[in-house]
Amino acid sequence: MTRSTSRSAARLAAVQALYQQEMEGTPTPRLIHEFHAHRLGATIEDVTYADAEESFFDDLVSGTSARLEEIDALISDRLADGWSLARLDKPMKAILRVGAYELLARADVPVASVITEYVDVAHAFYDKRETGFVNGLLDALAKVARPAQG
Repeated sequence: MTRSTSRSAARLAAVQALYQQEMEGTPTPRLIHEFHAHRLGATIEDVTYADAEESFFDDLVSGTSARLEEIDALISDRLADGWSLARLDKPMKAILRVGAYELLARADVPVASVITEYVDVAHAFYDKRETGFVNGLLDALAKVARPAQG
């Protein structure tokens, strides 16, 4: 498995983990442990999950959780008038939060790669309209998080 494939798997798993955390309130260390033990690279109900770059997954989940207030404020500031973070469904919030964290904290990953990856993750959950929303919002965040690149 290539590094980009294992990172793509880590991104999708991080979105799933943060969705689970919002649904169940699982503490971050336990959540990461559960994904290491039971999800990353595992076969569940005849579906084999791709091996994910564990250290990258760990950083995405723990970093997003640690900076959640900052990330939510950045996302909220870029939503259209009349919209709030509370109006977004949980999978969308997870996608935007992890994508925002990666833009803020992972300067080693180019902006275009981050946006493309989370648009791809959004395709697993949504139709074209929503993936366009992910693209636009992450592009707006990139202009703040990395003004020289965005």
